[in-house]
Amino acid sequence: MAPKGKSGFFGVRQMPSCNWGVEFSDAGRRCWIDTYPSAHEAARAYDVAVWRVERPQEHLNFPEIESRVVAEMLVPHGIKMKAITTKKKTTKKPSVVVNADEIDEEAMARFAREHPEYVQAELEHYWKREAEQKKKEDKAGPSTVIPIKSSSDEDWADFSEKDDEEGCDDPEKEEFSEQFRSSDDEE
Repeated sequence: MAPKGKSGFFGVRQMPSCNWGVEFSDAGRRCWIDTYPSAHEAARAYDVAVWRVERPQEHLNFPEIESRVVAEMLVPHGIKMKAITTKKKTTKKPSVVVNADEIDEEAMARFAREHPEYVQAELEHYWKREAEQKKKEDKAGPSTVIPIKSSSDEDWADFSEKDDEEGCDDPEKEEFSEQFRSSDDEE
């Protein structure tokens, strides 16, 4: 039997939201019941769970309650016991250990021989990713080139000549421009 916590009741603890949560354990199985605005209401919900799984009365927060029916009536919302799923321990993927006398390619080949399931899983991952990428490209459709109406080459020639004649106010930009023009002249 779990000792009473800070709340003073079995199976009741205060949540960060300032409500009171009820958790119940039975035969190695943990169940989450609900949250309640007061510790007293939460303790009553815990008692209903104790009655449902037919535990001894010493597990009750309110042993003076004589039956399950009375306990259920004292919890206005009722209770829904939901099993708490615990994370299963995942097995760690074995690492590739490279011996001093072998090169990386040999170590990878040895790993592939020893653990073909990981190689297959990795290939499937990349095939799936490639298929999703292709599906995205197919949905987008072919790209369309939109021609931009531009002025004639003569207009551009006039523009560049004006730039050459006027020069630049910024000495650094002017120096860069001179280097750029001189490299064009060399070609």
